[in-house]
Parts: sequence; C-alpha cells; structure tokens
Amino acid sequence: MEIGIHEAKTKLSKLIPAVLSGEEVIITKSGKPLVKLVPVSDPGGERPLGCYAGKLTLSEDILAPLPEEIVDVFWAPQADDGIPA
Repeated sequence: MEIGIHEAKTKLSKLIPAVLSGEEVIITKSGKPLVKLVPVSDPGGERPLGCYAGKLTLSEDILAPLPEEIVDVFWAPQADDGIPA
C-alpha cells in the first residue's frame, strides 16, 4: 500500500497493525516514495558472549583483594600527572 505523508500522519494508528500483519506500507510525498514502514525485528534469546567466548575466566573468589603488585601499578605516580612523587 502506498499512502501520502499527510494521510499517513492521520492514520498512523491504523497503519501500524497493517505493517505488523505483513502488509508493506510505503509513505509518499508528491507521489514519490519516501520511506517504507517495517516492523522492528526482535533478535530475542540470550546474547552471545562474543569474541571473548571461552577466553575469559574469573577467579573463584571474585571479591578477593587484588595482589599488591597490581594495586601498586594503579597508585604509581606518572611523570606527567602533576602529583609530586
């Protein structure tokens, strides 16, 4: 179905169910197609872990304190941070 932009504005609530039921709706301006209404696809389901799948492991005690050598790296002054060493 092709429908003019002004008519589409007034009938939007009727166009949406038509699109959801599989009808193609094209909105035109001055007889030229502008846009096509399409339903949003829902991927659903669980999202995959991605590029780290199988490569990431967590410590058994995730709340355990970090080792002192790692903590020291976070607090080590940098040459250009403006904090006196």
